[in-house]
Amino acid sequence: MAEAKRPLDDEFWNELEEILISADFGVPTTEKIIGGLRIVASQELWRRSDEAVARFKSDVERFLTLPNAGLQLRSRPAVVLVVGVNGSGKTTTIGKLGHHLAAQKKRVMFVAADTFRAAAAEQLAIWAERSRSEFVRGLEGADPSAVIYDGISAAKARGVDVVLIDTAGRLQTKTNLMEELKKMRRIIERETGAPPDETLLVVDGTTGQNAISQAKLFNEATALTGVIVTKLDSTAKGGVLVAIVDTLTVPIKFIGIGEGIEELRPFEPANFVDALFAPAA
Repeated sequence: MAEAKRPLDDEFWNELEEILISADFGVPTTEKIIGGLRIVASQELWRRSDEAVARFKSDVERFLTLPNAGLQLRSRPAVVLVVGVNGSGKTTTIGKLGHHLAAQKKRVMFVAADTFRAAAAEQLAIWAERSRSEFVRGLEGADPSAVIYDGISAAKARGVDVVLIDTAGRLQTKTNLMEELKKMRRIIERETGAPPDETLLVVDGTTGQNAISQAKLFNEATALTGVIVTKLDSTAKGGVLVAIVDTLTVPIKFIGIGEGIEELRPFEPANFVDALFAPAA
């Protein structure tokens, strides 16, 4: 795609298709995008590739720009339920999110409701200390919903602004996952009078199309309000973001671009689209 003005021929369309598939847009989303562009190209009598690329960029940017892209924290304490499979970067993302909120002068509490993975609470405790957040945990193997109850009670007593809840990433059976998350939501609604302010799915950007099946599953289990994509470094172009939005119509809220506590950024569609066509380093 280095040449700005090439003929709008089959070679161009094939190259664009390769770019999108290699960037993890996925075949269905890629075919939908290119099919739409070809129709408009025919209708508007485009002759050059730069016309197609410009339209692609503007269309994808507009497609990814959804309402409520920022965190919607209406309650006090606001409750954010964080879900995702093990290894997606969920606990690390909560740590970064706590730091992000603390920078906005919010008093934050982490609740370790992943009581099944031995190291989960210890890992979250380290991030709580690093981000200067409050921390509540239960015994290993305890009922996650009971830990959430304790956490919300403590948050009310301590005047906390935002409660970030870490959950188990188990996917053994969809039924267990759904029932566990439904119970957590019931406890949150009972104790706060409202559903979670946000239910955020954390997905690993390097897992490609697997992220879409995860997104579908978790959205069935508990309606998602947003997605955070981690590990979007130079090895992952992150076109799966487009496929997730295409599948669920929920906004990408943040992207993680490294391990550091500062390396969680609000998602900016324009920068994302430009990076797709940036030359490889």
